[in-house]
Amino acid sequence: MATKWHMEGTLLGACSCDWGCPCSFDAPPTRGFCEGTYAWHIERGWFGDVSLDGLSLAWVARSPGPLHQGNVAGTVLTDDRATAAQRAALKTIAEGTSGGPWTIFKAVSVQTLGPHYVPFRWVLDGLASKVSAGDALQMELGPIRNPVTGKAEEIYLDKPTGFTSKRLTLGANEVFRVAGDFNFDHSGKYGEYSKFAYSGQTTD
Repeated sequence: MATKWHMEGTLLGACSCDWGCPCSFDAPPTRGFCEGTYAWHIERGWFGDVSLDGLSLAWVARSPGPLHQGNVAGTVLTDDRATAAQRAALKTIAEGTSGGPWTIFKAVSVQTLGPHYVPFRWVLDGLASKVSAGDALQMELGPIRNPVTGKAEEIYLDKPTGFTSKRLTLGANEVFRVAGDFNFDHSGKYGEYSKFAYSGQTTD
């Protein structure tokens, strides 16, 4: 019997590209490759009768070229506070066979590692938001600043066809470091803040 699921909350993202993120406009990565992370804080969610409220999940990835060309390697970071039932639910969702953006990640990936269970810490405040996931991830966002005046710019991207969210607040990252299965530091590059809502169901 198929199991329905739903989750909604806040999504932070950062990558190695210049501000604006070429992927948002179906363009090649700034430097030819992409190394990035999405981190989700689930404010309300369920998988069948299993609550996902308050849990977190992240996907860290490295692509040697444009993501849509495939060859992506990724790893999944999962909230270590999750119970056995919640871990099983989040693992099923992250496998990319039951809906949400993970179906796209699965389609372009040649390798997926994890899940690794780590403690998440969040400060949620628009482009002043921060997230850490054990020693594996540190992300601190900030605004894009006018190069002449230094004032913070207010920039949004409305994309009804977006698969991670429909409206992004475009920014920069002040800190973006990853360790573990992948190791990189792209502090000072692209960052984004958004709200998300996904639904899906298993095929069994």
